[in-house]
Amino acid sequence: MSLQKECRGMPSSFTSGAVQPDSRNRQEKCSDAMGSLSLRGISGAGVTGHLSTWPAHITSHTVQPGRRHPLPPEARIHGCREESSGSVSKPRFLEQLENYLRRELQTLDPSQPDAQECRLQAYQEVFGYFIEDFKTYKPLLAAIKNEYEVTLAHLRGQIRSLEPLRAMLATVSEQCEQRVLALGKEERAEVRALKQERSRLLWVIEEMRESQTGLQAQVSRLQEELAAQYLLYREERDARKLLVADISNMRCLQEDQKSPKQEVEAEEDVVRLRLALRVAREDLTRLQVELNRVQAEYGDVVPRRDWEQLDSTHRDAMNKLEVLQKDYAQVKLELDALLGVHRPLAQERDSLQAELQRFRSVSTPRPRWDRCQDVISGGSERWAQLSQGQSSDQLVGILLEELTGGVSREKDIFDGLGTGEHVPVYLRYDGQIRNLRLKKADIVNTIKEVWKEKTTEDEQREDRSSLAEFLRGFLEKQYGERAAQWAYSLVEGCRQHRDDDFISLFLSILTGKVDESVYHGQIRLLSHLLKELIHSDATESGCLTPPELSEALRRAFPLKTEGQIEELVQAAQAQLEATGGSIAYQALFNEDGEGKPGAFIKLVRNQANAEKRKYLTELRTQLCDKDKVEVAELRTAIQSIDPSIDPQTLDGYLSLAFKTPTAQLEQTPPLDTDSVVQRLLAADVRRVGPPQAQP
Repeated sequence: MSLQKECRGMPSSFTSGAVQPDSRNRQEKCSDAMGSLSLRGISGAGVTGHLSTWPAHITSHTVQPGRRHPLPPEARIHGCREESSGSVSKPRFLEQLENYLRRELQTLDPSQPDAQECRLQAYQEVFGYFIEDFKTYKPLLAAIKNEYEVTLAHLRGQIRSLEPLRAMLATVSEQCEQRVLALGKEERAEVRALKQERSRLLWVIEEMRESQTGLQAQVSRLQEELAAQYLLYREERDARKLLVADISNMRCLQEDQKSPKQEVEAEEDVVRLRLALRVAREDLTRLQVELNRVQAEYGDVVPRRDWEQLDSTHRDAMNKLEVLQKDYAQVKLELDALLGVHRPLAQERDSLQAELQRFRSVSTPRPRWDRCQDVISGGSERWAQLSQGQSSDQLVGILLEELTGGVSREKDIFDGLGTGEHVPVYLRYDGQIRNLRLKKADIVNTIKEVWKEKTTEDEQREDRSSLAEFLRGFLEKQYGERAAQWAYSLVEGCRQHRDDDFISLFLSILTGKVDESVYHGQIRLLSHLLKELIHSDATESGCLTPPELSEALRRAFPLKTEGQIEELVQAAQAQLEATGGSIAYQALFNEDGEGKPGAFIKLVRNQANAEKRKYLTELRTQLCDKDKVEVAELRTAIQSIDPSIDPQTLDGYLSLAFKTPTAQLEQTPPLDTDSVVQRLLAADVRRVGPPQAQP
């Protein structure tokens, strides 16, 4: 029953606008419930009364959907007058308004997008009835209602005008990010060129040092030869002096044997010879002094041509040395930073080594696995082949397989699947193929090389090639004729180690069960997390305190709850055994010998997968259990559960769901809803922004 019908059943003294003494008192008493005002008294037709003070005597009740507020048992409805017992009841008109509003709100569904609009409409209707029945305050109340409606319309218009700006902001942000990535690539290329130039200059300096060492050795050898030649000259001079003395003695003997006349002439010749000998000796002494002075002053002097050449070479070397010193200072700064990172890692390594020694001292000794070679068929050679590089758990499995008769034993020979179109391109082969029995470490390393090469090739190309086609080309390039053996052995090894998440994801992408974007999404997720952790390390010490790690995780994952953030911090502390101290965040990304990540990275991936499943569950609920879904319906459903998603990402999700290029989405026919959800579950799909707030 509508509110108008209920109002018709009310007493005429309450609903009528005629001025009667009793009705006027009742109307003024009811209108007093709006402002809680008390009037001194109104006299009409000889009757004196006052307005009801009901709102001031009892506690006001706010109308809530689905809730009723019963009146006290002693309350009685009798217009708006008070009972003689002193208890006060609500006015009849107020109860009718509250009952009508309660029924209207109970019929609304809070989960609908326009639930708040419907609630506002119900309140507007009640307010309209309120205005119509209170004639005295109708102009003021109508003006208030009109002003609120104008303000709401103005605010809705502003919201609609701001919607394009948000899309423009997302586009500009993506363009800026692409420019930053491009600048990063250019800077890396420039740094690589500078490092190569530095290496070349270091090599040139080393050659110049070797040349200088050779020249120094040559100068030393020439000095030694000059000293030896000087000794030879001195010996020659002494020998000549002795010869001159012998000649003088022989002449004296000849003169003694001559006649007196000849003696007189000889005496004159002897005086002349003595004078000449004295002058010659003085000249010889002077020349010897001059020679010694010249040798002392110019013994180490080199020719001017050689000096100029060496001086020019020295200036060039000094200029190059200044450049190299600057490069050396920069490299030294980088080295100091690396040493700062290496220092906590070395401490962690020492602690791990000490812990390993403690475990070795208290743990059970390893069993002697070589005693199993007498049990299995093939003897020691087969056991050595099977047990090489395997862990104790794997060796137990191998031994159980051998003891049970080889039920789960690996195949030694594979039968080729043929070259038909139904056979995967990397397994197309006719004939028998030998099993290489790849170890888990070899499988992990091969998969990492495949992803590395494929990522490099995809960056150089415009479109992304399939993993199956790339694997075939990679194996043929690496192993040539043995490519088929590696392909079959790699697939068999992946199936045996399917419990490993990394290997299982590679096999699922290779077989087409999972889209390749899942792997790249995980890499981007971990890379984004590491960048945030490095950015939070203001001291560049390689360590973060638990509050700093928690804040960095909030910035990296703004959609996670406080419970999830606390769970990640506890996992990081448990992995590094750092209960209260600093956390070496780079060690959280380390892998063990088999390529498995730590507990922290596993928890990050598990939380991401759980959020993805929750997101798709909400999407499936939003589709209202439809058997088939169209592109427009799926677009609307995704926008309703994720309002912050940008158009480019939304088109990518639609393209993955319908297996259709983005340009052809509008011509795509409807598809089974379960198939759409399964395709999104097998791709890299996640929530972009916070969900829409419930009214």
